[in-house]
Amino acid sequence: MPLTDSPAKPHDHSLCIEDALGQARLICEQRNVRLTAIREQVLGLIWQSHKPIGAYDLLEQLAKTHHAAKPPTIYRALEFLQDNGLIHKIESQNAFLGCAHVGGHHHGQFLICTICGTAQEIDEKIVSSALENASQAHGFRIQSFVIEIKGLCATCQDL
Repeated sequence: MPLTDSPAKPHDHSLCIEDALGQARLICEQRNVRLTAIREQVLGLIWQSHKPIGAYDLLEQLAKTHHAAKPPTIYRALEFLQDNGLIHKIESQNAFLGCAHVGGHHHGQFLICTICGTAQEIDEKIVSSALENASQAHGFRIQSFVIEIKGLCATCQDL
């Protein structure tokens, strides 16, 4: 179940962030892994908008409260968050976005607005299934894939 409505639709963004952090705490507790204060803060920073954010932008924001934060701090936090399915990497932008479908294994599918930069995760099972079936037919085993669909969000279409 997605954490939010479409980024183009109005919603209480503070609730969006709190939902993401609450689900992250629960998943980490269930998996018996540690969601440190820095990991949690990085996740909160990622969820501050529906736009993918780069590691160095995250570092700049984190350094405001953790003056000793260096690139390895961010990269370790990002690796942990990715490994636990809490964020996705938007490959074309080398940036990160909060996972709207935490708790289950799925492949990333993203609608990315070319004007405002918002990104929305979708989880169309028929798309994933079709790719998995086609891959199997060719004797190929998928480890992961990310589908990035670029276009205009509902808000930018009205401009």
